[in-house]
Amino acid sequence: MLLPRSVSSERAPGVPEPEELWEAEMERLRGSGTPVRGLPYAMMDKRLIWQLREPAGVQTLRWQRWQRRRQTVERRLREAAQRLARGLGLWEGALYEIGGLFGTGIRSYFTFLRFLLLLNLLSLLLTASFVLLPLVWLRPPDPGPTLNLTLQCPGSRQSQPGVLRFHNQLWHVLTGRAFTNTYLFYGAYRVGPESSSVYSIRLAYLLSPLACLLLCFCGTLRRMVKGLPQKTLLGQGYQAPLSAKVFSSWDFCIRVQEAATIKKHEISNEFKVELEEGRRFQLMQQQTRAQTACHLLSYLRVNILIGLLVVGAISAIFWATKYSQDNKEESLFLLLQYLPPGVIALVNFLGPLLFTFLVQLENYPPNTEVNLTLIWCVVLKLASLGMFSVSLGQTILCIGRDKSSCESYGYNVCDYQCWENSVGEELYKLSIFNFLLTVAFAFLVTLPRRLLVDRFSGRFWAWLEREEFLVPKNVLDIVAGQTVTWMGLFYCPLLPLLNSVFLFLTFYIKKYTLLKNSRASSRPFRASSSTFFFQLVLLLGLLLAAVPLGYVVSSIHSSWNCGLFTNYSAPWQVVPELVALGLPPIGQRALHYLGSHAFSFPLLILLSLVLTVCISQTQANARAIHRLRKQLVWQVQEKWHLVEDLSRLLPEPGPSDSPGPKYPASQASRPQSFCPGFPCPGSPGPQAPRPGPFVVDAAGLRSPCPGQHGAPASARRFRFPSGAEL
Repeated sequence: MLLPRSVSSERAPGVPEPEELWEAEMERLRGSGTPVRGLPYAMMDKRLIWQLREPAGVQTLRWQRWQRRRQTVERRLREAAQRLARGLGLWEGALYEIGGLFGTGIRSYFTFLRFLLLLNLLSLLLTASFVLLPLVWLRPPDPGPTLNLTLQCPGSRQSQPGVLRFHNQLWHVLTGRAFTNTYLFYGAYRVGPESSSVYSIRLAYLLSPLACLLLCFCGTLRRMVKGLPQKTLLGQGYQAPLSAKVFSSWDFCIRVQEAATIKKHEISNEFKVELEEGRRFQLMQQQTRAQTACHLLSYLRVNILIGLLVVGAISAIFWATKYSQDNKEESLFLLLQYLPPGVIALVNFLGPLLFTFLVQLENYPPNTEVNLTLIWCVVLKLASLGMFSVSLGQTILCIGRDKSSCESYGYNVCDYQCWENSVGEELYKLSIFNFLLTVAFAFLVTLPRRLLVDRFSGRFWAWLEREEFLVPKNVLDIVAGQTVTWMGLFYCPLLPLLNSVFLFLTFYIKKYTLLKNSRASSRPFRASSSTFFFQLVLLLGLLLAAVPLGYVVSSIHSSWNCGLFTNYSAPWQVVPELVALGLPPIGQRALHYLGSHAFSFPLLILLSLVLTVCISQTQANARAIHRLRKQLVWQVQEKWHLVEDLSRLLPEPGPSDSPGPKYPASQASRPQSFCPGFPCPGSPGPQAPRPGPFVVDAAGLRSPCPGQHGAPASARRFRFPSGAEL
């Protein structure tokens, strides 16, 4: 409180009274321009300062009142947006429980899953707002009958009379044929010519996938760079003091026993991570050059072996997709439909297990192990999806192949009347198969394994034990599903709705698997660096989905008898047509200039200059931070030397000064540091102890025997880090 207090004790002459000090402080605060919110006082004192600055008789300006009101509204809107960005509070309790019981590393997977669910819901909202609702509300005119094309298909395949036909509705749902004439696929969207419509459904349908990809890119990029400033400014080797975790980790607002148990587990996991990182750092410092060279050679050998496995897996996916598409009319076609998704799922199931086994042989740190496994799993997963797309392009769009049916229409019109629906069905089947595989693996593999391990005892069952919850494998599963969803935005616009349902169910399936059937990793890792890699993997998947979509929209001929772009050589041709119909000549010339090289080159030069300035500013900030850290170390060292000089100047206590028992190290009772019991950063190292007998304590540290005169007590308790170690 800033209230004056009367003191009855006599004061020395020249010392101001407390009332005078209080009045001087009030005058200083009244004339200060520091915001009241930033002052280090209690709320009651802040109200008093506010009244002193703005008395009741003085009316503030209308502009100042409006500015304060605007700042309040902006702050509340920002807080509401942050709550919305956190997923509307979805699964907060479950995430808190998972983080407390298993650490922040495993919780980062579930947080990442919630983030993907939010991206899918935003994509669905965008598509429904600009495509579905106008299509239902405006009721655009019917495009009329489709073109009656006479196809010349030499050697076209006819249906074999002995082929088994299944009319099971469930099978049609799994293959997507039950939704061919619905808004789930591209072929059901039909409108009239652009000149007869007020709202361009074609333009909205074309720009909605691009806008969804851009929105997801911005959200992922923002989430990825969110943790970069702390890592960049504090440095790679920065670690928070362990004493801060010891004395300030507990939340004294906890009143429930369950919450207290979770908090204990969370603090324990944090200590495990800190101690593991400290042990790894000491081992790295003790390595010789020969050991480092052997480690690099082993690292190279493992990565070459993993690369060969990835190449073999990609080849298997390519030939499986080609064989499935080339044998569409065989009697086993019902099984061949799911041959490419099956091979992809098998490769993505066995690949991470082999990668994890090979990486664990190298005994990497937990964060490095997770990130390295994640990188190779990303290469395998995205390469498999890329090879799947290339194989579909060769079969359907005749990319790299010579076919007579592709010369006139731009795609294999004999086998695929509406090729957009065919691609959408393949991606739909891939998404369905990934989710079914997740459910089957959770309840047909992990659950029986846990029941058998808990039921039987023996050496084999002890070796088998519960399955370990592998974060890289689970992350890659949901990233692959999200990549498939992005790839199908143009061919299957409602695929984000399907993926949202899958992600929602996957959260509870994985939570049940983690809490009941799996065991956490014995080597916990920190979530900060892994979260950055999760977003990087997601950006790679976004890039993989955006490149084929851009190529199809700009260069591939649309189907002649289905969809919105039947009369266009490519979907992007609707943009020049609408520009010619809706904009005046001045606007057309302006858009033409924005798309020309005369605008692109100056823009590129300007962006290069801005990037150069940003890089220079970042480097200057890094140098300034380095100097400030050195200055902080110097100041702490100077204070430490002053304390040592003061301790030498003080008289040693005599035998009569201490009424208690005499100890050999009684001089150590005097404080030697501003950080009692812990080393101050930048303090000098301890003096070399005198030779004499030592005892080894429970921690494995040597200390002089109680009867020997050795180093001071502060030096025996801990070692002070030098300035070079900071």
